[in-house]
Amino acid sequence: MLRGVVVLTLLALIGIGAAVAAAVGVYKHYSQDLPPISSLTDYEPAVITTVYSDDNRKIAEFYEERRIVLPYSEIPEMLVRAFISAEDSRFFEHEGVDIKSIIRAALKNFEAGTVVQGGSTITQQVTKSFLLTPEKKFSRKIKEAILAYRIDKKLTKEQILHLYLNQIYLGHGAYGVEAAAENYFGKPVKELTLAECAVLAGLPQAPSRYSPFKHPEFARDRQKYVLNRMVIGGYITREQADEAFSAPLNLRPKHNWYIEKVPYYTEYVRQYVEKKYGREMLYRGGLTIHTAVSIDLQTAARQAVGRGLRDLDKRHSGFRGPLRHLEPEAVEGFSKALRQVRHNTPPEKGDIVSGIVAGVDQKTGAVTVRLGDGEGIMPFREMRWGVRQEKDVAALLSPGDVIEVALKEKAASGKWHLALEQPSQAQSALLCLETGTAHVKAMVGGKDFKSSQFNRAIQSRRQPGSAFKPVIYAAALDKGYTPATELMDNVFIYQDARMKWKPKNYDRKFYGPTLLRKALAKSRNLPTINILDDIGVDYTIDYARRLGIRSDLSRDLSIALGSSGVSLLDMVSAYAVFADGGNRMEPIFITKITDRNGNVLEEAVPHPERAIDETTAYLMTSLLESVVKEGTARKVRALQRPAAGKTGTTNNLHDAWFVGYTPDYIAGAWVGYDQERSLGRRESGGKAALPIWLDFMKKAHEGKAVRAFPVPRGIVFSKIDAATGLLPVPETERTIFECFREGNVPTRYSRRSDTVTESDQFFKTGL
Repeated sequence: MLRGVVVLTLLALIGIGAAVAAAVGVYKHYSQDLPPISSLTDYEPAVITTVYSDDNRKIAEFYEERRIVLPYSEIPEMLVRAFISAEDSRFFEHEGVDIKSIIRAALKNFEAGTVVQGGSTITQQVTKSFLLTPEKKFSRKIKEAILAYRIDKKLTKEQILHLYLNQIYLGHGAYGVEAAAENYFGKPVKELTLAECAVLAGLPQAPSRYSPFKHPEFARDRQKYVLNRMVIGGYITREQADEAFSAPLNLRPKHNWYIEKVPYYTEYVRQYVEKKYGREMLYRGGLTIHTAVSIDLQTAARQAVGRGLRDLDKRHSGFRGPLRHLEPEAVEGFSKALRQVRHNTPPEKGDIVSGIVAGVDQKTGAVTVRLGDGEGIMPFREMRWGVRQEKDVAALLSPGDVIEVALKEKAASGKWHLALEQPSQAQSALLCLETGTAHVKAMVGGKDFKSSQFNRAIQSRRQPGSAFKPVIYAAALDKGYTPATELMDNVFIYQDARMKWKPKNYDRKFYGPTLLRKALAKSRNLPTINILDDIGVDYTIDYARRLGIRSDLSRDLSIALGSSGVSLLDMVSAYAVFADGGNRMEPIFITKITDRNGNVLEEAVPHPERAIDETTAYLMTSLLESVVKEGTARKVRALQRPAAGKTGTTNNLHDAWFVGYTPDYIAGAWVGYDQERSLGRRESGGKAALPIWLDFMKKAHEGKAVRAFPVPRGIVFSKIDAATGLLPVPETERTIFECFREGNVPTRYSRRSDTVTESDQFFKTGL
């Protein structure tokens, strides 16, 4: 018997030795060509690029994998415990591979006849994510186990958790716990409750299946599982688990900053960064981009554009009908979607929102509208712009129609007083620079970024009409003209072998001798053409380049009337030279870019370069103030502070412009159709574009002190005859004070008097 025991022992030892040898052989075989784990110590995953406004509010994110990497020290212990309980309860006990868990999972799967439980540890998941491909092969599992063991020996448990919690995919584009916390709960992980931690910890097994957005009931089941595992692990009490499970989940979907805040601005930034630094750096490099944009000014700009376009539409269009009609079975689903929108962004007075017609009063024409989270009443007087009579309302609207309404007032009952709105068919753009810095504080490239990403503030080239005239006048001032120079407003005919051109003033009248100041204030075409003919087209185009106009300009006299297409950015940049005392600065969109380690890649500092003399800049400001005080831009006086600017309208009424400035901001507004057509009868720059500019500038200047334009050295003021621009005589009917560059004050009198003194004789020489 002893001999038998010995034999069995030997056989066992041989078997064990063979198994060990086989295991060693397998280990040696699969250990070959394994990726080094040293890369884990230099963890630099794809990280989102974040864009900020001028006051450090987040306005955009760019990423392929939405990940925000946190140090392990900033991840709450409760969240760590939740993940360990759900994914690897023996994490702090095993050495990378948990044999007990593998055996337990194998028995469970054998008993169920399918895979119901996995045996992978958190360390193995790190291995699979960082070092191996996701292929499902036995050989890969062996390599995974070997690498997991090595990682456990190389790294601390905290280092492994740091990798895991920052790398893991948790659904809806979120990688890592910080991005997921923002995605689902709109807050950082440090503010998560126990209930919320349990929801996140339940996601790794199947992020889509357990998404609280898509499948809230499955998410709750999984949350309960995690809480129970935390109780078993001794991390929380049963009372804490029950309390967490009964707590309502306050889901707050992540804001789409890129669309909601400053879409045209951030799209411009995105294109710039991708072109300069490459796609990899933009979407995976974790850049921090600081911009010059003001969210408050941007909001004001978007609202001004929206109001201006809707007012334009109401002047020329009746109500075109509902946006769409919903069948009865679709109404509740659409209403639920509206409720979700209202929950994320509570409506405020003045907002324009979508609603569903619930009923129409046949007698009064009043309409009841469902707003998702409540109701509103729209009386007939708030539809009068688009509907002629009360009886017409029922023919135009019926229950189930989706319409746009403005929120006017909220009654004590909770119901809104509503006004009928409809989307405009025209387009508009607005751009604002800060005086003295050239920081682009606001940019709207169209009425709706979601429907069209074409940026009409930068990419579009449209005829500026008379808004281009200040370029001509500034060039003339540097050729010896003064604000008091007498110009001829008379018939002008240009003819060559190809064409005959006979331009006219906007009102088709001729005014004869006209002082330069009045010619610009009244936007007279013929005097401007005469100036251009005198100073030369080539000289003027070169001058326009000095002011910052980069668009191609036609080399003919028609540019005096703004016949060449230019961008809104060009025009605002040119006027900025006048506002900034003759200095030219490149518009600044991005103030600073840093990489993921905080290294500064670029930083913009305003760098003024002398473009024109400061006296010329002031004379142009003074001339453009006259446009506001007594010319085509008199509506701007409602701003109640010094302002200068110029309207622009094309002959066919395709384009309406206003570009103007104060000592604080330079801004321009354009209105037109993408497919060029008339804006409507009498729709000029002063009627279609100027109100948008004024609406925006009123908001931009709220709380700002009233400032005057500074007068530089070299500017003098002299009393002149308002009719002739010469020195007044006793018979002069009206005199004005005019500004001149030193040495350019008129020396001739308006007309010769009977008695001439020696001093009179002295001043009769010269201009």
